Amino acid sequence: MKNVILSFTILLGTWLLLSGVYKTLIIAFGLFSVILTIFFVRRMDKFDRYQVKFDIRFFKFIGYFIWLLGEIAKSNIQVIKTILQGDKNINQKMFYKKTTQASDIGKVIFANSITLTPGTISVSIEGGDILVHSLNFKETDLDGLSEMDKRITNIEVSK
Repeated sequence: MKNVILSFTILLGTWLLLSGVYKTLIIAFGLFSVILTIFFVRRMDKFDRYQVKFDIRFFKFIGYFIWLLGEIAKSNIQVIKTILQGDKNINQKMFYKKTTQASDIGKVIFANSITLTPGTISVSIEGGDILVHSLNFKETDLDGLSEMDKRITNIEVSK
Protein backbone atom coordinates (compact mmCIF):
# COMPACT_ATOMS: atom_id res chain seq x y z
CA MET A 1 0.00 0.00 0.00
CA LYS A 2 2.93 2.32 0.76
CA ASN A 3 4.22 1.86 -2.81
CA VAL A 4 0.81 2.70 -4.26
CA ILE A 5 0.58 5.94 -2.28
CA LEU A 6 4.15 6.90 -3.18
CA SER A 7 3.56 6.10 -6.87
CA PHE A 8 0.28 8.03 -6.85
CA THR A 9 1.95 11.07 -5.28
CA ILE A 10 4.91 11.05 -7.68
CA LEU A 11 2.78 10.48 -10.79
CA LEU A 12 0.20 13.11 -9.87
CA GLY A 13 2.90 15.60 -8.90
CA THR A 14 4.66 15.03 -12.21
CA TRP A 15 1.38 15.39 -14.08
CA LEU A 16 0.61 18.69 -12.37
CA LEU A 17 4.11 20.09 -12.90
CA LEU A 18 4.28 19.11 -16.56
CA SER A 19 0.76 20.12 -17.52
CA GLY A 20 0.96 23.59 -15.99
CA VAL A 21 -2.82 23.90 -16.30
CA TYR A 22 -4.76 23.80 -13.05
CA LYS A 23 -8.35 23.65 -14.25
CA THR A 24 -10.78 21.15 -12.81
CA LEU A 25 -11.18 19.16 -16.02
CA ILE A 26 -7.42 18.86 -16.59
CA ILE A 27 -6.80 17.80 -12.99
CA ALA A 28 -9.61 15.23 -13.33
CA PHE A 29 -7.94 13.83 -16.46
CA GLY A 30 -4.67 13.69 -14.55
CA LEU A 31 -6.27 11.85 -11.62
CA PHE A 32 -7.97 9.42 -13.99
CA SER A 33 -4.75 8.67 -15.91
CA VAL A 34 -2.73 8.22 -12.70
CA ILE A 35 -5.33 5.87 -11.21
CA LEU A 36 -5.53 3.92 -14.49
CA THR A 37 -1.73 3.68 -14.67
CA ILE A 38 -1.47 2.39 -11.10
CA PHE A 39 -4.26 -0.11 -11.77
CA PHE A 40 -2.45 -1.54 -14.82
CA VAL A 41 0.93 -1.62 -13.09
CA ARG A 42 -0.51 -3.44 -10.07
CA ARG A 43 -2.35 -5.87 -12.36
CA MET A 44 0.81 -6.58 -14.36
CA ASP A 45 2.77 -7.11 -11.14
CA LYS A 46 0.39 -9.91 -10.13
CA PHE A 47 1.35 -11.85 -13.27
CA ASP A 48 5.07 -11.35 -13.76
CA ARG A 49 6.47 -10.37 -10.33
CA TYR A 50 9.47 -8.79 -12.08
CA GLN A 51 11.22 -6.34 -9.77
CA VAL A 52 13.45 -3.66 -11.23
CA LYS A 53 16.42 -3.03 -8.97
CA PHE A 54 17.21 0.65 -9.12
CA ASP A 55 20.76 0.34 -7.79
CA ILE A 56 22.23 3.71 -8.61
CA ARG A 57 23.86 6.44 -6.56
CA PHE A 58 21.33 9.27 -6.48
CA PHE A 59 23.71 12.24 -6.22
CA LYS A 60 26.07 10.84 -8.86
CA PHE A 61 23.01 10.37 -11.08
CA ILE A 62 22.11 14.07 -10.64
CA GLY A 63 25.68 14.98 -11.66
CA TYR A 64 25.41 12.67 -14.67
CA PHE A 65 22.08 14.22 -15.65
CA ILE A 66 23.59 17.73 -15.59
CA TRP A 67 26.49 16.50 -17.75
CA LEU A 68 23.99 14.86 -20.13
CA LEU A 69 22.10 18.14 -20.54
CA GLY A 70 25.36 19.74 -21.72
CA GLU A 71 25.94 16.91 -24.17
CA ILE A 72 22.40 17.29 -25.50
CA ALA A 73 23.02 21.01 -26.08
CA LYS A 74 26.29 20.30 -27.94
CA SER A 75 24.62 17.64 -30.08
CA ASN A 76 21.78 20.01 -30.91
CA ILE A 77 24.30 22.46 -32.33
CA GLN A 78 25.95 19.69 -34.39
CA VAL A 79 22.60 18.52 -35.79
CA ILE A 80 21.63 22.10 -36.69
CA LYS A 81 24.96 22.52 -38.54
CA THR A 82 24.39 19.24 -40.38
CA ILE A 83 20.90 20.29 -41.43
CA LEU A 84 22.04 23.71 -42.62
CA GLN A 85 24.93 22.24 -44.63
CA GLY A 86 22.65 19.81 -46.44
CA ASP A 87 22.99 16.21 -47.57
CA LYS A 88 26.68 16.40 -48.43
CA ASN A 89 27.72 16.15 -44.76
CA ILE A 90 25.37 13.40 -43.68
CA ASN A 91 27.22 10.20 -42.88
CA GLN A 92 24.60 7.82 -41.48
CA LYS A 93 25.86 4.66 -39.86
CA MET A 94 24.59 1.87 -37.67
CA PHE A 95 27.05 0.30 -35.26
CA TYR A 96 27.21 -1.71 -32.05
CA LYS A 97 28.51 -0.19 -28.84
CA LYS A 98 29.61 -2.47 -25.99
CA THR A 99 28.21 -1.63 -22.58
CA THR A 100 30.01 -1.94 -19.26
CA GLN A 101 26.95 -1.62 -17.02
CA ALA A 102 26.28 -4.50 -14.66
CA SER A 103 22.56 -3.88 -14.19
CA ASP A 104 19.60 -3.76 -16.57
CA ILE A 105 18.69 -0.28 -15.32
CA GLY A 106 22.23 0.91 -16.17
CA LYS A 107 21.88 -0.40 -19.72
CA VAL A 108 18.47 1.25 -20.06
CA ILE A 109 19.85 4.57 -18.81
CA PHE A 110 22.68 4.27 -21.34
CA ALA A 111 20.33 3.44 -24.23
CA ASN A 112 17.94 6.25 -23.31
CA SER A 113 20.83 8.71 -22.95
CA ILE A 114 21.96 7.84 -26.48
CA THR A 115 18.45 8.42 -27.79
CA LEU A 116 18.08 11.71 -25.90
CA THR A 117 21.24 12.99 -27.57
CA PRO A 118 20.18 14.53 -30.90
CA GLY A 119 21.51 12.76 -33.97
CA THR A 120 21.68 9.31 -32.36
CA ILE A 121 19.12 6.63 -31.63
CA SER A 122 19.41 3.39 -29.69
CA VAL A 123 17.77 0.80 -31.90
CA SER A 124 18.08 -2.28 -29.69
CA ILE A 125 19.89 -3.78 -26.74
CA GLU A 126 21.26 -7.25 -27.39
CA GLY A 127 23.06 -8.71 -24.40
CA GLY A 128 25.94 -6.38 -23.68
CA ASP A 129 25.70 -4.45 -26.96
CA ILE A 130 23.54 -1.53 -28.03
CA LEU A 131 22.77 -1.04 -31.71
CA VAL A 132 23.10 2.69 -32.41
CA HIS A 133 22.09 4.72 -35.46
CA SER A 134 24.03 7.94 -35.99
CA LEU A 135 22.94 10.71 -38.33
CA ASN A 136 26.43 12.07 -38.89
CA PHE A 137 28.96 9.46 -37.75
CA LYS A 138 32.50 10.42 -36.86
CA GLU A 139 35.12 8.24 -35.15
CA THR A 140 35.14 10.72 -32.25
CA ASP A 141 31.50 9.77 -31.57
CA LEU A 142 32.77 6.45 -30.25
CA ASP A 143 34.91 8.31 -27.70
CA GLY A 144 31.87 10.31 -26.61
CA LEU A 145 29.81 7.16 -26.20
CA SER A 146 32.62 5.54 -24.23
CA GLU A 147 32.66 8.56 -21.90
CA MET A 148 28.88 8.29 -21.47
CA ASP A 149 29.19 4.56 -20.82
CA LYS A 150 31.88 5.13 -18.19
CA ARG A 151 29.85 7.83 -16.41
CA ILE A 152 26.77 5.60 -16.24
CA THR A 153 28.83 2.69 -14.94
CA ASN A 154 30.14 5.03 -12.21
CA ILE A 155 26.63 5.83 -10.97
CA GLU A 156 25.78 2.15 -10.50
CA VAL A 157 26.06 0.67 -7.02
CA SER A 158 28.95 -1.80 -7.04
CA LYS A 159 28.09 -5.33 -6.02
